[in-house]
Amino acid sequence: MTYEGYEHLIDLVAQGDEQALSAALAEIPAADVAEYIDQNFEVYSTLALLDKMPSEQQAEVFGYLRPNNQEDLASHMEVGVLAQLFRDMSSDERADVYALLDVKLQDAVMRRLAKKEREDLLRLASYEEGTVGSVMTSDYAVIPVSGTVDDALKRLRQSAPEKETIYQTYVVDREHKLQGVVSLRQLITMAPSEKIEDIMTRDVVVLRPEMPQSEAARIISRYDLIAIPVVSDDDVLIGMVTFDDAMDVVEEEDTDTMHKSATVGKLEGGIKDASPFLIYRSRINWLVLLVFANIFSGMGMIYFEDLIATNIALLFFLPLLIASGGNTGAQAATLIVRGMATNDVEKKDWLYMLGKELIVSVGLGVTMAVAISTVAFFRVDPVIIPIVALSMISIVLVGSFVGILLPFLLKRLGWDPAVASAPLVTTIADAGGVLIYFGIAATFLTMSAPV
Repeated sequence: MTYEGYEHLIDLVAQGDEQALSAALAEIPAADVAEYIDQNFEVYSTLALLDKMPSEQQAEVFGYLRPNNQEDLASHMEVGVLAQLFRDMSSDERADVYALLDVKLQDAVMRRLAKKEREDLLRLASYEEGTVGSVMTSDYAVIPVSGTVDDALKRLRQSAPEKETIYQTYVVDREHKLQGVVSLRQLITMAPSEKIEDIMTRDVVVLRPEMPQSEAARIISRYDLIAIPVVSDDDVLIGMVTFDDAMDVVEEEDTDTMHKSATVGKLEGGIKDASPFLIYRSRINWLVLLVFANIFSGMGMIYFEDLIATNIALLFFLPLLIASGGNTGAQAATLIVRGMATNDVEKKDWLYMLGKELIVSVGLGVTMAVAISTVAFFRVDPVIIPIVALSMISIVLVGSFVGILLPFLLKRLGWDPAVASAPLVTTIADAGGVLIYFGIAATFLTMSAPV
């Protein structure tokens, strides 16, 4: 919403000018009205605002609201009003809202819906979260394979208002099995007498309802599609996933990946609406685990405490060295995890990527070794310089290898590679860095000690 439109809506609500407010609501896009509601949410004032809209606009605005606000509003609505809202919503949004309701309210709404609506809602709501079935819609346009272009256009004129898109229309046989697809452009430009079976595209990319929802987003992006059909195992058309639904999936997947990469659990709804306890619970498990993992770094320092006591200058470079290993490892892990997410990198590529990273990390290590040696030249005994230089190269190599290999290992074990996050890689690299640095220092100083 533009700043002016947002402020105007706030002013109208404050003034209580219902006629002007109703007129303004008719002009403001549903997504912008929903943004206003989410930013200024209060149950009863929101219900009053929705009441000033036609039922179709109510359903559209409701569909854009945050899930926690949808749940709150639905629990305070009269059952009849909520049932009407369900009738006016798109089938996929209806299924999403249905999943938010408690069992008692679900049953009450179901009794108000027509048999066909109930069956469709229960079917869509039955699919497991995260699958194609959970994000598909049944509001697709369909025409019989036996008809003509003229027949198809007549059918679309009647059904178009209820469909999410008619730019692609699916062609089915008598058993509702998918036969092909035709575009609106084809129907408009072809002669009315042309047979659908002669102009349709038969080679159609399809999805199965049990596939991961991320696969739908990937295929739509790969083939530049407006929508993609979903078929059952026997090729019966049961739904479609649209481009905008795929973009919602991408946003959800990216958010989930970012949370995992920061070792944060999943937050339902969003950070703004989450309670302090939920935020605490999403973060504490990994943090406690990493605390215990960091004990190994401390144990390494205890093991070399005599060396440290007699060569206190070594401590000056410790933070620089272990941070460098963690940073290079986190960079490597981020690149691999992203490559896996976009299917640019596969499990079989681990050796190739390891070899490539060897070349890169040697270059990085040497460059950083020169930098830290320059600092050491002006700060400490010259005998320390080769220690920090060799340690830098070794630690960068180890950190990079951890960052490269950990995502492949996690994927091999069936875990999400995104868990190979910066904190986890950094913790492992830190422990290794302490042992490498003081191990090299002990070796060099022993060799250089007078006999």
